[in-house]
Amino acid sequence: MYARTAAPPNGPVRVVLLVMGMLAALLAAAIPTAGPAHAAVPDQYGFAYLDNPTPPPGYVPDPSRQWGSWASPSTNPVKVDQIGLGSYVVHFPQIASRQGIAHTTAVNRVPHWCQIAGWQPVGSGEDVYVNCYLPSGAPDNSSFTVLFTTSTGAPSTRTGSYGYVHSDISGAVLTQYNSAGAVNSVSKGATGIWKVWLPSLGVSTFAGNLQVTAVDPKQGARCKVSDWVPGASGQTVEVACHNASNAPYDTQWTLSYAYQRAVHGPAFPPKSFGHLWYNGSLPPLTNYNSSGATNTLGGSGAPFAVTMPSVAVPSDTAQATAFGKGPEYCGFPIPWGRTSGTVQLSVSCYGPGGKAVKAPFFTAYTSAF
Repeated sequence: MYARTAAPPNGPVRVVLLVMGMLAALLAAAIPTAGPAHAAVPDQYGFAYLDNPTPPPGYVPDPSRQWGSWASPSTNPVKVDQIGLGSYVVHFPQIASRQGIAHTTAVNRVPHWCQIAGWQPVGSGEDVYVNCYLPSGAPDNSSFTVLFTTSTGAPSTRTGSYGYVHSDISGAVLTQYNSAGAVNSVSKGATGIWKVWLPSLGVSTFAGNLQVTAVDPKQGARCKVSDWVPGASGQTVEVACHNASNAPYDTQWTLSYAYQRAVHGPAFPPKSFGHLWYNGSLPPLTNYNSSGATNTLGGSGAPFAVTMPSVAVPSDTAQATAFGKGPEYCGFPIPWGRTSGTVQLSVSCYGPGGKAVKAPFFTAYTSAF
């Protein structure tokens, strides 16, 4: 069957329609048309803090430190199962994706580090695998924060900029996102060294925040930012990874960069987020607070005390990454505190053997709201 078509108008009706068409064309030329629909940044995300390092099956971690982009996260929470000594699977509901990246940070009073072992969609959800270790490289139970986020779609015109990379050992990019619509790239250097190019992101001076996490299902590995060169045309970042013996080590890793954005990609909302980079000083544009307040750094480095005023809104999360050429790594000795709207983040960094050191680091905090 063929669709019926109306007969073309004639006489006065045709003249009126012609005039209306001309007016519509003039209005279209005078008024800019809306751009193409953009995918959300991020499309999907979830975060959690495992507050019990020996969780029973189907454990629901701290409700005030977990959230996600699925429907009703307050009544459909993240769950965690322990699958071995120091080994966990985090179940994020309804955000299944074969793309995206994950980050994790150990939360432990005793030196530990945690890394991502992998992630995969399972049904409608996303499972993220986390492994935690003692300084010796022996697997061990630990609390940790974990974040999964994925972004796609057209360039984002929102405030700031954001990008991420998941690289394999050779430097091949397994997945990437760039809010300017450019293509991020990675080149392999010596053992345990990669150079990342994030075109069109950030500004020509140090600004924003970086997070890096090792991805290795077989061996303990730690990854960090070892160098950063900002530029007007983009950001060049060097990633360094080490094994438990503190030797340079080739592994997969994830990296994310956020400038005036929350650590998982969005900007306004959430309304409450912040980040800080300590490299011996506090470069102004890397010390960001969405409320307009000023973050501060105190403590001797064992641990550092980061204060972010006016942004403490549960549910929330945080990440930390070490900076520098050596094998040092950083984490949280305790979960972040919240007092009268202020976030207090303790950051501890460790050298070989788990010795506390005053090492440079990045840290990032965000509320879901």
